[in-house]
Amino acid sequence: MKKVVIDTNVLVSSILTYDGNPARVMEKISNKQITLIYCPEILREYETVLSYDKLNIASQTQFKIINEITKLGVLIKPTSSDIILLDETDRIFYETAKTSEAILITGNIKHYPNESFIMTPASFLQQH
Repeated sequence: MKKVVIDTNVLVSSILTYDGNPARVMEKISNKQITLIYCPEILREYETVLSYDKLNIASQTQFKIINEITKLGVLIKPTSSDIILLDETDRIFYETAKTSEAILITGNIKHYPNESFIMTPASFLQQH
């Protein structure tokens, strides 16, 4: 089964826009068509961002999303890398994908190096 790491922007977009490509990617995870890979740092990032007041995501919805991620996803410990990234907060997503040989799905493609395992939601859906 195809493994993916989901950047936080894709997760948030899937919640805010139910019919967009990010939501379709998350649907594939929910339907067990692809496997979500995460690490403790990614889960903390998800929890932090989902709780932002400006996103106005109900706490019950936040809990449900995190619960589904931990139920359906595979927890790993990523290996560190010395790659230079435009935004160092993206490092954990890159390293988790690289370690697990997963596809990193992000809406901020320009933050990452041009590597074949890094895709936008649209690109991923076209290819898988």
